[in-house]
Amino acid sequence: MTSRRAAQILVDQLKIHGVDTAFGVPGESYLALLDALHDANSIRLTVCRQEGGAAMMAEAYGKLTGRPGICLVTRGPGTTNATAGIHVAMQDSTPMIVLIGQVARDARGREALQEIDYKQFLGGMVKYVEEIADPRRIPEYVSRAFHIATSGRPGPVALALPEDMLDEMADVADAEPYSRIEAHPSPPQLETLAAILAKAARPVLLLGGSQWDTMAAKQIETFADAFALPVCTGFRRQDRFDNRHRCFAGDLGIAANPKLAARVRDADVLIALGGRLGEATTAGYSLVAVPHPRQTLVHIHPDPDELGRVYRPALAINASPRTFAPLAASLKPKDKPRWANETEAAHRDYLAFVEPSKLPGAVQLGAIVRWLDANLPADTIWCNGAGNFAGWVHRHHQYRGYGTQLAPASGSMGYGFPASVAAKLMHPDRTVICFCGDGDFLMTGQELATAVRYRLPIVTLIVNNGMYGTIRMHQEMHFPGRTYGTDLVNPDFAALAKAYGAHGEAVERTEDFAAAFACAAAAGKPAVLDLKVDPEAITTRSTIADLRAAAEKKTH
Repeated sequence: MTSRRAAQILVDQLKIHGVDTAFGVPGESYLALLDALHDANSIRLTVCRQEGGAAMMAEAYGKLTGRPGICLVTRGPGTTNATAGIHVAMQDSTPMIVLIGQVARDARGREALQEIDYKQFLGGMVKYVEEIADPRRIPEYVSRAFHIATSGRPGPVALALPEDMLDEMADVADAEPYSRIEAHPSPPQLETLAAILAKAARPVLLLGGSQWDTMAAKQIETFADAFALPVCTGFRRQDRFDNRHRCFAGDLGIAANPKLAARVRDADVLIALGGRLGEATTAGYSLVAVPHPRQTLVHIHPDPDELGRVYRPALAINASPRTFAPLAASLKPKDKPRWANETEAAHRDYLAFVEPSKLPGAVQLGAIVRWLDANLPADTIWCNGAGNFAGWVHRHHQYRGYGTQLAPASGSMGYGFPASVAAKLMHPDRTVICFCGDGDFLMTGQELATAVRYRLPIVTLIVNNGMYGTIRMHQEMHFPGRTYGTDLVNPDFAALAKAYGAHGEAVERTEDFAAAFACAAAAGKPAVLDLKVDPEAITTRSTIADLRAAAEKKTH
């Protein structure tokens, strides 16, 4: 052992645990760490414009790699800003480690400048939070952070770093690289699953959660194919299964295909792999009854604390999708599945649902998404934030494989654009496209400066209808005609993009989109297309007039 500054010890641990990228906003509370990163050629620091964007980039990194995304933020407001992305990581079960600058140890407890007790503040939002007061314990705490962030149900971990501690010298041995700890299904559990399927008449396989990879997704396709299982995916988990596969029945997101919702509600066996069966996926817990489901529920989840927490499964298997998938792929039915014709019908219903319907306005979002589907590479990474605009992506785009979707299962606005920055940094050879609403984009749109700084040729489509569309929809459903606080005054997004140094263009007709997209893709730099959408087209299948009329009819 040789004496090292604490900040150098920390950077050395990050290297040992395989960190190659970090996202952050500089702050004086961790100057020593920034200095140590100066010479850490193997770790790329992506400098962002706001901590919420940095945390969302780190979360997107964790989604795409399965390794903890690293986020560096300063004390106080730096951390409060970052909570937008930390919350996404928690609800989406994404591994993340947040390194937080903290006030000096001799000032703790005095409400010093920007002081926060992070154990109290973040305690309910992360899996684990600790403040490192002794530099000799840095290897211990960093190793623990990586193990906790990736074990069971993955999630965010926070480590607070007092600024004076980072400057201290210490002698300490490095930790060993972390190893992911995963539970595996037992042979008797697989036998029970096979027996349940042998007696089934209307089974459904529902995929969600994290701890997937490309191999696991392919192995689950093999399992579904062998048993002719109708497969659906949870909210914003559509890339867990090739949407073109003959078994695919659609996604159980918000405003799911009513025919798919009915199939899940009427199933006699529901196999839920990886997901928590949350509110969005279960249509407000109506498709799967709490606590005793109508279906025979087989719940496979990596965290034992989740099994039985909300639902009482007939068969609970503590395993991740990665460890369950190869064993599931080895199972074979003894007889031809009796429900094969129903699976074919479910896929036909899905294909019919994918086709867009005509809505008011000269820009038809459904047609644009279908055009992109036909013209973009299969491995394109599709990113979006939250809002009604995302419904067109989720309904009309067919995801072709794992790692092609970055979207917040937490429902957080502002996620899509930072996620696209992380995606393009990690995969410069792949096409990255981002869908944003006008309200959604302006929550983190300043990260366009980050995209320009790092020369990332992302194409961003802003669905511009001049309002917070989701809230307007709910207003019309509950208080028809009494809209308040949902109208927006927007900048000229094309001019704004050009001011940042990006390509900008407005699209006012569907037939002009292909040429505009070609210019954006050929620009060789970040590009923004401002899609002028009729506000009346509020959802993929309803207008404001439709919602208002239905609500007024109910009232009378």
